[in-house]
Amino acid sequence: MKNIPTVKLGLISVSRDCFPIELSATRRGAVAKAFGDIYECKVTVENEMDMLKAVEDVKKAGVNALVVFLGNFGPETPETLIAQKFDGPVMYVAAAEDAADKLIDGRGDAYCGMLNCSYNLGLRNIKAFIPSYPVGDAEDIAKMIADFVPMARALLGLQNLKIITFGPRPNDFLACNAPIKKLFDLGVEVQENSELDLLVAYKAHKDDPRIPEVVADMASELGEGNKMSGILPRLAQFEITLLDWAEQTKGSREYVAFANKCWPAFQTEFGIVPCYVNSRLTARGIPVACEVDIYGALSEYIGTCVTGEAVTLLDINNSVPKDMFETEIKGNYDYTLQDTFMGFHCGNTPICRLKKGEMKFQRIMKRSLEPDTEPDITRGTLEGDINPGEITFYRLQGTADGGLKSYIAHGEVLPVATQSFGGIGVFAIKEMGRFYRNVLIQDCYPHHGAVAFGHVGKTLFDIFTYLGVPKISYNQPKSVPYPTENPFA
Repeated sequence: MKNIPTVKLGLISVSRDCFPIELSATRRGAVAKAFGDIYECKVTVENEMDMLKAVEDVKKAGVNALVVFLGNFGPETPETLIAQKFDGPVMYVAAAEDAADKLIDGRGDAYCGMLNCSYNLGLRNIKAFIPSYPVGDAEDIAKMIADFVPMARALLGLQNLKIITFGPRPNDFLACNAPIKKLFDLGVEVQENSELDLLVAYKAHKDDPRIPEVVADMASELGEGNKMSGILPRLAQFEITLLDWAEQTKGSREYVAFANKCWPAFQTEFGIVPCYVNSRLTARGIPVACEVDIYGALSEYIGTCVTGEAVTLLDINNSVPKDMFETEIKGNYDYTLQDTFMGFHCGNTPICRLKKGEMKFQRIMKRSLEPDTEPDITRGTLEGDINPGEITFYRLQGTADGGLKSYIAHGEVLPVATQSFGGIGVFAIKEMGRFYRNVLIQDCYPHHGAVAFGHVGKTLFDIFTYLGVPKISYNQPKSVPYPTENPFA
């Protein structure tokens, strides 16, 4: 994927001047060896001048994400100023003691030093990441660094992201309202355009010489699922339009995501349903959120950075019928009926996430736009059951009063045939019924949720915490009631 950052890690160790500097330097070397692919700054920071030299050193080395290592107690002010002077995500970790026979001249007290370090970061309002338990030996620290990489990739991506939108929202889709201020606070740029701007650009790409090549690529990707090949030239024209727009207007930003209008006037004017194109760009690391869902696009992009793989955006759509639950799920999987639901969208999920992707038409739109004819302008959906396996359902959302909120839930897609249409799967999340009522409904979340394929809640939680999201909800177990939950229900 070319639309996400490459993380280049740096490691700086710090040392309190009344502790042996060699202790910090030696422990730093052990961490660098245990992790491997990290730039080891040889300047051990004892004072502010050392801090300036160390930061300059890692910047010259092209480092864009930094690990500050308390090899011993550490100097409170210089060590925290590293994060202030460095332009990128910073993680603080601390050395555990080496051995029982080294607790006199070889004791570092970094366990204590981390307390003062965090206190000083707070006093100065310096943003930095501290793991859930930040103290360990070289191998422990190496694992913390590995966990930090996807988080750093997402944070770097947000610093250089532009979300390009084509709107307005479809009527009655107030759920996709996106207060812009918080996006700017996160470092994300937004470029809002009219649907007419996109139509003009699309028409300008008529007979573009690149269309046949894109059509051939689409046909190859679809294989036997290429059920409506006649629509491919229009879809290819639209794909080229979006990619050209991104390249020509991303300006100072390195990465892009889209949040685009996709119905209802879209079909009559563009002559397509854009879902398949949305799926192809998303598979390349350029999320295209449906229905001008800006925070949906933002959520998808974060998940793309975290996993380095294709994600999707789905409606939390419909309940699983009782008869399907009784015959396909009950007794085979450890879930109740209320733990299950179907995640659906018209056809935007990348083909690599579907059991058998096929080009089809949007049934709901056809009812009103082409009720008595063969589908033409309603063609363009990529449909199929979503591959079974672990997922994380999540969303970062702007609130109407200018705040941020989020939710994260681990679950899975069950290997159960949906017997339905669209890009769709039978999802199961423990205690989903309570989560649905006491988080999604209670906290006024929209119907769209981002889906990452794998359990990445730990990283997402750390990212949302780093970004200052005040409320991060999750699917709480029965033993932990929600504040709004009726105890008598």
